[in-house]
Amino acid sequence: MSDIPDMHSYEPSKGHGLPHDPFNSIIGPRPIGWISTCGADGSLNLAPYSFFNGFNYTPPIIGFSSTSAKDSLRNCQETGEFVWNLTTRDLAARMNETCASVPYDTNEFELGGLTPVPSQLVSAPRVAESPVHFECKVSQIVQLKGHVGNPTPAWLVLGEVVAVHIAHHLLKDGLFDTFTAGIVLRAGGPSAYAEIRPESRFDLHRPK
Repeated sequence: MSDIPDMHSYEPSKGHGLPHDPFNSIIGPRPIGWISTCGADGSLNLAPYSFFNGFNYTPPIIGFSSTSAKDSLRNCQETGEFVWNLTTRDLAARMNETCASVPYDTNEFELGGLTPVPSQLVSAPRVAESPVHFECKVSQIVQLKGHVGNPTPAWLVLGEVVAVHIAHHLLKDGLFDTFTAGIVLRAGGPSAYAEIRPESRFDLHRPK
C-alpha cells in the first residue's frame, strides 16, 4: 500500500494486523479528561476519558468523546453540566479505579476513595484531591459520523469553561507550573501512561 520502504501500512476498516491497535499510541500521550457529572436524580459519576482536549480560547471550550453512550454522556444530556479534574501522578491509581464498568447508580468517588466538593456554578461536584478544576456548561453534544455519513456510537461533548480553580502552589510568578504539577497522560496500548516532567521540556519561539 505504501511506496515508502520500511513502513507498515494498513486501512483501518480492514484491520491493522498488529498485536494492539496503534492509533491510541500514535496520538499521544493524550491528556486525560477526568469528568465528574451529576444526573437529574442526583447520582454522581466520575470517569476518565482519554479522547479529551481543549478546542477554543475565547470562550474557553473543552471536550471529551464517549465511545459509547456511557453515564457521563447521560448526565451531561440531563443536566447540561460537567467538571474536568486534573489527573496527577499521585492520583493516577485512584483515577484508574474510576474507569471500572459499574452500574449507573455506583458512586465512583467512593470507588476511588475521593472526596466530592461542591462547584460554584454547576451542579456537578469537583474532586477535592485534584489541584485543578474546570467547571463547564455543555455547549454542544455531537454524535460522530464516518466520512460517508454513517453515525458511530461515539458522542463528543463540548463545554464552555465557566469557572476555573487552581491550587496556589502550582502558580509560580502567576504562571501555571506545567512541568512540576505531575500531570499524567494516556500513552496508548493496554496500560501505558506518561508523566510530564521538567526534563522533558524544550522551548520553541514562534516565527514573527
